[in-house]
Amino acid sequence: MNWNSYIKSFQSYLKIERGLSKNTIANYSFDLERLSKFMVENEISISPEKINEETIQQFIYAVSKEVNARSQARIISGLKSFFSYLIFEDYRTDNPMELIEAPRLGRKLPDTLSIEDIDNLIAAIDLSTPEGERNRAILETLYGCGLRVSEIITLKISDLFFDEGFIKITGKGNKQRFVPIANSTQKYIELYRNSIRNHLDISKGFEDTLFLNRRGKQLTRAMIFTIIKTLAIKINLQKNISPHTLRHSFATHLLENGADLRSIQMMLGHESITTTEIYVHLERKHLTQIINKFHPRKA
Repeated sequence: MNWNSYIKSFQSYLKIERGLSKNTIANYSFDLERLSKFMVENEISISPEKINEETIQQFIYAVSKEVNARSQARIISGLKSFFSYLIFEDYRTDNPMELIEAPRLGRKLPDTLSIEDIDNLIAAIDLSTPEGERNRAILETLYGCGLRVSEIITLKISDLFFDEGFIKITGKGNKQRFVPIANSTQKYIELYRNSIRNHLDISKGFEDTLFLNRRGKQLTRAMIFTIIKTLAIKINLQKNISPHTLRHSFATHLLENGADLRSIQMMLGHESITTTEIYVHLERKHLTQIINKFHPRKA
C-alpha cells in the first residue's frame, strides 16, 4: 500500500471506530498528507510501515519553520495517533513517535465577553430581516446553552425537549448530552420556527435541521463565524471573537455566579474536568477584583 491507501484506511478507523468529527479527521489527514508531500519533495521513498524516527524528526524540523508551537503540537499528536493505529492493525511493531516530544505550550486562556457585550451584540441584530430572527435565536442558544459551533449548526428540531426544559446535543465523538435551556432562549427559538422557518422552502434532507439558510439548507460553520464577526464590527467591539467566545462566556459567567465545575463540565460536554478547569484561572482574576474592592484590608 502507498501513503494514500494508509491515510484512507486511517480515516475510516477514525470515523467508524473512534467516532471523530469530519473536521477532526480532516485535520489528521492534512497533517499526514503534509508528511507524505515532504517525503516526495525530498525524494524519500519509505512506506509508513518502514519510516523511522530520524525521517520524522527531519519533517518536524522543516515544519517548525512554517508553523507555530500550537500547530506543531497538533501535528505531532496526529502522527502519534496514526502510528498507534498502524501498530493496532499489525502493520508495525513500534511507534517512531515514541521519543518525539511536542513543544511545551502555555495554557491559553479563552477570551470572554461581559454580559453587557453579549447584550450589545444581540441588540445590534437587524430584526427587520428574516435572517435577523434566526441570528438572534442562534446567538441566544450559543450563549444560553454553551454550544460549540458544530453543535449549533447540526441541532435538530427532534432534539428540542422544551416541556422538560432540555435540548439533546450530539458533541465531539458523537457523544450525546442533555443541556438545560432557559425559557427566554426557548421563546426566541419558537419565534424563529413559527415566524421564519415555517415559510422557508426546505431542501430535502434538512427537514429536521433547526437553523437553515435562505435556500433551506444547513448553515455552514463559516456562516456562524461571519454573523458574529459582522456584529462585533457593527458595535465596534475591540476584541477578536468567534462563536467559541460565547461558549467560554457561558462557562465563565456560570462559575462567577457560583456554579460548580462538575456541572459546567457536563453542560459543556468536556470529557475531562481538567479542560473545564481552565475557567478557574479566569475566575481567579474575578476573585482578585472582589478582594481588592470589598475586603477591609484592601488598602
